[in-house]
Parts: sequence; structure tokens; C-alpha cells
Amino acid sequence: MVDLNGRVAFVTGAAQGIGAATVMRLARAGADVAVVDMNLDGAEEVASSIRESGRKAIALRCDVSSSEAVNAAVAQTKSELGPVGVLVNNAGVLRDNYLFKMSDDDWDTVIDTHLRGTFNCTRAAQAHMVEQKWGKIVNVSSVAALGNTAQSNYAAAKAGIQGLTKTHALELGKFNINVNSVAPGFVETAMIRATAKAQGVDFEVYKQRAVDRNPMKRVAQPEDIAGAIALLCSDDASMINGQVIYVAGGPRT
Repeated sequence: MVDLNGRVAFVTGAAQGIGAATVMRLARAGADVAVVDMNLDGAEEVASSIRESGRKAIALRCDVSSSEAVNAAVAQTKSELGPVGVLVNNAGVLRDNYLFKMSDDDWDTVIDTHLRGTFNCTRAAQAHMVEQKWGKIVNVSSVAALGNTAQSNYAAAKAGIQGLTKTHALELGKFNINVNSVAPGFVETAMIRATAKAQGVDFEVYKQRAVDRNPMKRVAQPEDIAGAIALLCSDDASMINGQVIYVAGGPRT
């Protein structure tokens, strides 16, 4: 069983979907948690649920693309909960479009949130981990890192996250800090529902197409991804470092 008693986790994009499932899973494992999101009301709702279960939790509004905002959020977490030992970089947005239609803003928004955000949070949190000589960092990538139509920005960002994962694993391993990435496939979240709507496809039809392609003959729920993340945040995974694990119901190359 994953045991994170005495640890403090900082999870971005945690007001809904994979992030919310992850922060609740880590709290069940004993961690006190910072629920970090641009949607403060949603983050507070998740944090309140965690507090009702007996763990400490704070909700923080943070634009992860801003290093100043990230530094302030990490500092507040240390002040209220303790030094960050677990970081899950999950914050993300979509601005899907074909190459010839994609605007500069579409590109910048996605790259800044996913890639710059992962860098900013890792840079801020690793200082706490180095002091503790213990840390777990999990970056949320995607199968889109392998390429996906109408997602130049998202695919590039998610591939970049895999590069950051491997680089930071090399740099931080000597401090007993593990850095890994999970790369989900189709996960039933509000974000994927919005994608189907933007494409003008009924969600159940969109979902069934994914089910038909998947060797497991189902799609993932946020809790499926949260379980993999929790394992990577535990000492049971102490020799897993610099890896990209596809949590997609089948192999990816």
C-alpha cells in the first residue's frame, strides 16, 4: 500500500479530472496536500472534501506559467503544511487546431501552461526536496506526445515534458529525488468531453471509438491515472527514475 504519511504533496490542475482524483488519492495515502488550480472555487471544494476525511489540505489559485506565482504558492504550502516532498505537474489546457489555423496565442497558451508550468513548479519544489534528501515528481504527459492531428501545440508540450522528465531525473537523482512521467491515453474527463464537442461529435460516439481501439475494451477513468501516479510517489518505486509510463490500456512506442 502507498504510504505517504508525513509528506506534503503539491498537485497542479487539481480542481477536477485527473488532478482532483490524484490529490484525493495521495491524501488517502496519508499526505497533506496543496490543491493548486486557476479555479479557486473548484480547488477549495476538493480541499474541503479532503479536510473532511481528516487530512490537511489548502486550496491555492496559481497560474503555473508565472514563476512568481509558482514560487509564492510553493512558499505558502511550506508555511501552512510543510516543505513539499511530492510534486505532480498536471495543469493543462487545450487549444486544438490544424497547423494552418493555429494562432500564436493557441501555441503560447498551451506551451506556457504545460511546459513552462512543469519547469516552474519543478524548479521551485526541488529546493525543498534537496533539503529533505527525498522527493517524488510525476509529470503528466500524454499519448499525444507521439503525435496527434490538430494538436501541434499539445503534442509538442507533452513531448517536451517527457524530455524534462528524463533531464531532471539525471540532475536530481543524486538527491534521492525520483522524476517520472505518466502518459495517459483517452481519459473520461470534462476536458475530453469538450474536445468531442469542439469536433461536433456526440461524446458517447467519441468514447465508443476509443473503446473499440483499446485492448482493454474500456477507457480510463481519472482514478486509473491517479493510481499510477500514487505508486510513483511511493517508496515502492524508489528505483524507478526518468521513465515515461503509458497508462493507456495497451503498449505505445
